[in-house]
Amino acid sequence: MQVRVLIVEDDIIISSMIEEILSGSQGINFVLEHRGSLATALACLSGKEIDIILLDLVLPDSDGFDTYSKIHHEFPEIPIIILTGIDDEELAIKSVQHGAQDYLIKGRVNYDLLVLAIRCAIERHRLLSATNALSLTDPLTGLYNRRGLETVAPQQLKIADRLNKKMFLVFIDLDNFKWINDSLGHKAGDTALINTTESLKKVFRESDIIARIGGDEFVVIGLEEAPLGDGLLAERLKKVTDNRNANDLRPYNISISSGIVHYHPGQPCSFDDLLSRADACMYEDKKKKPRLVPCVK
Repeated sequence: MQVRVLIVEDDIIISSMIEEILSGSQGINFVLEHRGSLATALACLSGKEIDIILLDLVLPDSDGFDTYSKIHHEFPEIPIIILTGIDDEELAIKSVQHGAQDYLIKGRVNYDLLVLAIRCAIERHRLLSATNALSLTDPLTGLYNRRGLETVAPQQLKIADRLNKKMFLVFIDLDNFKWINDSLGHKAGDTALINTTESLKKVFRESDIIARIGGDEFVVIGLEEAPLGDGLLAERLKKVTDNRNANDLRPYNISISSGIVHYHPGQPCSFDDLLSRADACMYEDKKKKPRLVPCVK
């Protein structure tokens, strides 16, 4: 078993003691990274895969609960054990209430306690993540639901800001979904949603975030690695959808309307604003089409 640990500690003696404790582990291969400030810790977390953080609260560039809060806010997916010299019960309770896996006091930690704390923290975080995933995903398509999108989207905006990259948001709506449901039944409607999900996964990258936020509404967000032409994206969506219509044995064709907007780090705005603008663009796309009549094969 391999566990990648980031030790955030400015005291080299304490850091060396922690490394010595973990190096004697049997059955667990601890791969250790050490950083002595909040800034260097955040930089490390942006570039490396880390399984757990051992965090001192008093650092040269941050102090107290703010130290934990800043790291947890940026990287909520990584479990954190606070390992500090601050013996404060109220601070310990506050930290755990805000997501810290444990609060340990320097000088009271031995090998058995630290290794057990790390293993339990990783397992608790895994179980919590699995539980949260159930409430953040759509059971039919396996995509994020609205709550899931609203959870991950702000993090995506922060990543765009940190990397100084543009981000796109596409709002997609299935045309004639009500007709499919009412005329052919909910099973046919479910099939249309699943087929659309599969088509979207072909058009967009694995790193892009795809969500189903309503009955027939989908949203995709992702970083722009290169300039993204709105017309080109619409063509790709139509091509994949048309190919699917030609090859699937459905008694109807699927059609979609879409709207795309872009986020610029130099011109920050909220996720809700992006979503509202993309929704309006999607309706403009829908209005340009002739009165939609379901295409039955």
